[in-house]
Amino acid sequence: MSFGADLLIPEIYQLLVILALFIQTLRESNEGPPAVWPFWVAGAGVLVAFFALGSNGLLFWGSYRIDGLSQFFKLAVALGFFITMFNARNQPSLQETKRADYNLFFALSVWGLMLLSSAVELMTVYIALEISSYSLYALIPLRANSKEAAEAGIKYILFGAVVTAVAMYGFSYVLATQGTTYIAELAGKPWSFQAAPLAVIGLTLFLGGLFYKLALFPFHFWCPDVYEGASNETAAYAATLPKLGAVVVLVRLAGLLKPGLEITTILAVLGAVSMTFGNISALVQKDVKRILGYSSVAHAGYVMLGLVAGTAAGLAAASFYSLVYLLMNLTCFWVLCRLSDDGRNINVEDLNGLYRRSPALAFVLAVSAFALVGLPPTAGFMGKLFLLSAAWERGYNWLVIIAVLNTAISIYYYLNLVRHAYTCDSEVEEVRYVSRGNLLFGGILASAVLLLGTVPGPVFQYALKAGRQLLPAPMITSEKKEISVNTTCSTEKKDREVGPKGSF
Repeated sequence: MSFGADLLIPEIYQLLVILALFIQTLRESNEGPPAVWPFWVAGAGVLVAFFALGSNGLLFWGSYRIDGLSQFFKLAVALGFFITMFNARNQPSLQETKRADYNLFFALSVWGLMLLSSAVELMTVYIALEISSYSLYALIPLRANSKEAAEAGIKYILFGAVVTAVAMYGFSYVLATQGTTYIAELAGKPWSFQAAPLAVIGLTLFLGGLFYKLALFPFHFWCPDVYEGASNETAAYAATLPKLGAVVVLVRLAGLLKPGLEITTILAVLGAVSMTFGNISALVQKDVKRILGYSSVAHAGYVMLGLVAGTAAGLAAASFYSLVYLLMNLTCFWVLCRLSDDGRNINVEDLNGLYRRSPALAFVLAVSAFALVGLPPTAGFMGKLFLLSAAWERGYNWLVIIAVLNTAISIYYYLNLVRHAYTCDSEVEEVRYVSRGNLLFGGILASAVLLLGTVPGPVFQYALKAGRQLLPAPMITSEKKEISVNTTCSTEKKDREVGPKGSF
C-alpha cells in the first residue's frame, strides 16, 4: 500500500478541525458568546483545498484517487462548509449547550464528503457516504422545542436506513456478476441488460443510495419534510453539500454508461420525471423552504442531463452545475437565515415589502432567484446551458425539450419570491437591521453567482479537464473527431449554399 500524506492535506486538515471541535465539546461550561474561531478555521480550509488542486495520486490499494475531479469537489465542499459555518454562528433555535456538538457534526459530515470525492471503489463509496450521513441524522432534529424537527429527523433516519439496505443489496449483485468493485475495472465490463442483467439491476439499486442524497425522483419523499422541519441553518446544509457527494460519485460512474444502454435510459427517464414533478409540486407551496425542497428535486433532474451524455463536456457540466447549485441555494438560504430572527420558517408573505425594509436582502434574494431559474447573466444560466448543450449533442433531444419546458414552469414560483419582495405591500414597515459583516458576506455570495455567470470559463475548463481524465482515451478521441466532423460538415454546407466567392 502506498501512502502520501501530502496528497491528503484537505482531509488531514479537516480531521484536525474535528479534533479541535471535539475538545471544545468536552468543556464543562458553554457560557458566553458563541465562539467565532470555527468560522475562521472553515475559511482557512477553503485556502487549503484551493492549494491542493494540482495533486494527483492513487492510495489505499487503488481505492482512493486524488485527481482533478476529487480536488474540484473538495474545494466546493470546503467552500460550502465555510458558508454553512457563517450561517450557523448565531442560530436562534439551537440550545447554547449544544452549539459545540452542532459544529462538530457539521465538520464530521464534511470530512465524509471529502472522502467520498476520492472514493473509486464501491465499498469505499458506501463507507464514505455513511460517514457523511450519520452526522445529519443527529443534526436535523436539533431545533429547540420543535416537534416538526423531531419528525423530520425520524423520517430521514428511517428512509435512509431503507435506501442503504437497498444499495447494499445492489452492491452484492454487482460484485457477484462482475467480480470487482473498482470503478476503473467496472468500466471494461458489459452493462447492457442482454449481456449482464443482474449487473444492471445491481448498479441501479446501488445508485438508489446516491439518488436519495440527490433527492432524485422517486427517492425524493424525505426532502420537503426535512427541509421544513429542520432549522434554517441545518436545512441550508442538507440542501446543498450532500448533493455534491452524490454528484461526484455519479460523475465517476457515468464513465461506465453509454447512450442507448438500458441503465442510461433509466437515468434519463428519472431525470425527466424528477424535474417535472419537482417543479409542478413547488407551484402550490407557501413555505419558502418547501419551495426550495421541491426545487432541489427538479435540479436533481437537470444534473441527469450531463450524466446521461457521458462525454467529458457532460461530466464537466454536471460538476460545474453542482458548484453553481451550491452557491445559489446557499445564497437564498442566507437571506432566509437573516430574515428569521427567531428561527421560524419563512413564508412567501413574509417577503412582502422586503425592498423597503432591507434593500440589500431583497437584492441578494433576487440574484439567487434569477440564478435558480437560469436567467442571464447569472451562473444558473451558464450551468443549464452547458447541461443542455451536452445532452443535445448526444442525441437526447427529447430530454432537452422537457428540461426547457420545466425551466419555463419554474419561472413562476422563483420570480414569485421576487414579486413579493418588490411589488407587494407589507403591514410591517420596520426597517430590518443587518450588520455590515452580514451585508458584506451576502454581497460576496451574490457577486460570486453573477461572476460565474459572466466569466464561467476558468472553472468550467478545469472541470472539463477533470472530466477528460475519467474517460478512456478512445472515447475522448472519438468525441474530438465527432466535433471535427460536425464542424467540417457545417462548413461544406455553407459553401454549397453561398457558392464560390463572387458568384450568385
